[in-house]
Amino acid sequence: MLEYRITARRIDAHDSEATCKDARLDLDTDPKGRPDAFNPAELLLAAVADCMIKNIERVAPLLKLEIGGVEVSLYGTRQDSPLKMTSLTYELIVDTDADDHKLELLHQNVRKYGTIYNTVAEATRLEGRIIRRLDARP
Repeated sequence: MLEYRITARRIDAHDSEATCKDARLDLDTDPKGRPDAFNPAELLLAAVADCMIKNIERVAPLLKLEIGGVEVSLYGTRQDSPLKMTSLTYELIVDTDADDHKLELLHQNVRKYGTIYNTVAEATRLEGRIIRRLDARP
C-alpha cells in the first residue's frame, strides 16, 4: 500500500504553505482570499487535474498513443448548506491524431485507474468529456 505525506503550516493571518519532498505550495487560507494562491476548492480541482494528466502519461505509451499537450479544464459547484462540493465537470483536451476508439480508451483508463479521480468520484458527481485539440472550440 502506498502512503503519502505533506506538511502544511500557517505562516501568518494571510499566508500558509504546504511542503512535500522538495516542493512548496502557497495556500490561500486568508478569509478574504488571495489571488496568488490556490484555495481549498481550487486545490481539489487541481488534484483531480493532476491525477488525470499523470494517468495519461502512464497509459498513453501502453496504448501506443502519441500525444503532444494535454489540458484539463475543471468547473466545481459548491453548495452552502451543508458546505460541500456537489459536482465537478471537466473537459480533457488532448493533442493527438489518434482515432476515436483510442481516444475513448484513453478516457476510460483515466476514469478507471486514477486514485484521486476515483476518490472524488465516490464523494460527488464527477463527469466530463475527452476531445482532441483539433475538435476543441476556440
